[in-house]
Amino acid sequence: MAHVGFIGLGNMGGPMAINLVKAGHSVQVFDLSPEACQQLRDAGAVVADTASDAVRGADYVISMLPAGKHVAGIYLGDDGLLAQLDKSTTVLDCSTIDAPPSREVGQAAAAMGIGFMDAPVSGGVAAAAAGTLAFMCGGEADTFARARIILADMGKNIFHAGPAGAGQVAKGCNNMLLAIHMIGTCEALEMGVRNGLDPKVLSEIMLASSGRNWSLEVYNPFPGVMEKAPASNDYKPGFMVDLMAKDLGLAMAIAEQSGVDNRMGQLAKELYSKLQAEGGGQQDFSSIMQTLHKEA
Repeated sequence: MAHVGFIGLGNMGGPMAINLVKAGHSVQVFDLSPEACQQLRDAGAVVADTASDAVRGADYVISMLPAGKHVAGIYLGDDGLLAQLDKSTTVLDCSTIDAPPSREVGQAAAAMGIGFMDAPVSGGVAAAAAGTLAFMCGGEADTFARARIILADMGKNIFHAGPAGAGQVAKGCNNMLLAIHMIGTCEALEMGVRNGLDPKVLSEIMLASSGRNWSLEVYNPFPGVMEKAPASNDYKPGFMVDLMAKDLGLAMAIAEQSGVDNRMGQLAKELYSKLQAEGGGQQDFSSIMQTLHKEA
């Protein structure tokens, strides 16, 4: 079993760290939230007073932070965590951020002889709790081999996307597509219902046809069609609109940097930003369905 330093115990990081404790690892955690720290203490983790204390002597350092500035801020510089780590430590940043800071931290780690991977996740809070997340990793092949050992205790699908920063690009591509097919699924269901179709029957038809997709099959956005989906629980997240809007912003930056005219992605960003501005940021992202109901 490994000694793990875990930084960032939010809606995703907390369940991930708990799964590492359940797997038998020695886990030291740090977060600015006393409530989040107490939850991990109750689960059997050691709560550190500082991020530096959390990573001292760690075989693996895992971070789940809000934005690129936080990742760069905690790892880089003379007082950053990289400067305090042994070369045998493997660093896994599971935050969803823009690719440039990931590449910058990766380059700094490589210069110090430390293995680093950006490893953003997909699956949402439910998958984080269940230990079935998908990890999209960017970094060297030997670092990925070490990373798989610990990531397997938090996720089910673990991919090596390419060099440092590639994980963030893969996550941006995935979540842009997720937003697009969620919106398309909502529009198709609403169109059918307004023409007298039962949403459950229409869902079954499309699932057996070429319109089949993840939003329809696993996360149906029409209330009452799928009992455990957020749509049948007043759109409680799940994966919040605020987070989808953030991820779409990151995807737009990737598209712009690479010269891709992603018009469908741009429209998805516009629609989710509008929903966010109207006060729907804390709802599940499938609540985009409600905007169509308002138009009826």
